[in-house]
Amino acid sequence: MRGPHNIWRLIRTGATMERTGAMRVAMDAMEAPRLFRVLARTVVWPIQWLGFKGDPAQPPVTRALTALGPAYIKFGQILSTRPDVVGTELAQQLRVLQDKLPPFPRARAIQTITTELGQPLDALFADFSEPVAAASIAQVHKARDVETGKDVAIKVLRPGIERAFRRDIDAFYFAAWMIEKLSPASRRLRPHDVIEHFEGVVNGELDLRLESASASEFRANTLNDEGFSVPSVDWSKSSRRVMTLEWVEGIAASDVDAIVAAGHDTVALGEKVLQMFLRHALRDGYFHADMHHGNLKVAADGSIVALDFGIMGALDEYTRRVYAEILFGFIRKDYRRVAEVHFEAGYVPADRDVDEFARALHAVGEPIFGMDASRISMARLLSYLFEVTERFGMETRTELILLQRTMVVVEGVSRSLDPHINIWEVARPIVEDYIKSHVGPRAVLRDLAKTGTVLARFGPRLPQLAEALLVRMGEENTPPPEPSRWKQAAVLGFGGAVAAGIGAVVAIMMT
Repeated sequence: MRGPHNIWRLIRTGATMERTGAMRVAMDAMEAPRLFRVLARTVVWPIQWLGFKGDPAQPPVTRALTALGPAYIKFGQILSTRPDVVGTELAQQLRVLQDKLPPFPRARAIQTITTELGQPLDALFADFSEPVAAASIAQVHKARDVETGKDVAIKVLRPGIERAFRRDIDAFYFAAWMIEKLSPASRRLRPHDVIEHFEGVVNGELDLRLESASASEFRANTLNDEGFSVPSVDWSKSSRRVMTLEWVEGIAASDVDAIVAAGHDTVALGEKVLQMFLRHALRDGYFHADMHHGNLKVAADGSIVALDFGIMGALDEYTRRVYAEILFGFIRKDYRRVAEVHFEAGYVPADRDVDEFARALHAVGEPIFGMDASRISMARLLSYLFEVTERFGMETRTELILLQRTMVVVEGVSRSLDPHINIWEVARPIVEDYIKSHVGPRAVLRDLAKTGTVLARFGPRLPQLAEALLVRMGEENTPPPEPSRWKQAAVLGFGGAVAAGIGAVVAIMMT
């Protein structure tokens, strides 16, 4: 219940934020009104001793969230995907919130597995290890499947994590309500919507069946991608609180020295990480939305292995085309076209001036493209783009923010492997291929085929629809239809037939 009983939890939270120095950093990043800052710090400063001390070696906000526990760590991870809310610098700090919690006992994990899967551990797995990784929601153990003899990774939810999250989410909603009441200016940041988004993401991660489904879909999409792989899920040994995948050996993407020592080409790997992300986002419309170093390994054969599928991104076909055209416009320095795409998609209000918007985009792109290749940054471009679109009244689009945020993270991984990588040159072939196949004449034919297929479904029903229309007209004792209405009926019937024919022909041509 989102009521006053949450006040103690919020007091402890505020005290921790003040004690660790996170209060000032967070308010600066979110541009909180001065009066609200003074009031908040005046209230919590005398009671900061009630807060957790945290790890002084960490940045203030990361230190505070880590000290406050799993829900706060996960909240920080989600906020790292919203630079429009917390600012680019703070979003970058929050991205380090991964695998920061101590593991829970091995015995508790075994108890969860036996309860969830309905069999003793020995009947399912052998050599069940101590935790090999522990995050805010779950931890991972290595074991051997007794049926196949193969090594597997077993992900197990933390005991009581659902209840803990519900309690803290209630407190978050209560805090959002208080902030909106006390500071009307903060409503532009939509605190309630941010918490609602967080709750939706967390609810998805608290059911490992959903993550298993994401992993399976992602694996099916990328099965033929050379140099990229996704572990397979064992559905017979997975449930709501347990997920079993094939074990994959590899070097963590963050350990560049080990990757070099193993003889891998880091330049090629850096290109591959970026190109694979773009290919998945544009080709499939389904991408790994948390591709940081900790979720990527380099296998012995040099292929990239993706892990942890709790946060995935999805784009419909129209949004993919818009995004590709925006990227392609920047690559070609065609700022006028980039501006037009924003207006055509409705991202920028129609009453704004397209030429002025194009000039603003020119001012964003030119300084960046004039840099040395090693300094050309997609992250900087996206940061400036956020500022420009906000100035022109572009509303926040969650799906694009998640895509852009992931792109920034992927750029960081690519640069760690190859500091001199030219992000735009690497992206060019993927974007160009997509544009050729999805925006040009072939795309028109494909769209016609899809339209014809949809209209063809109604072909057998056209006589009944016409008869029903005539009966209804007779019942209403209306005069004979005007010629224009007969023309409309004829056009509908003829158009459906023609569209169906076109769809059939185009479908044959494309096969």
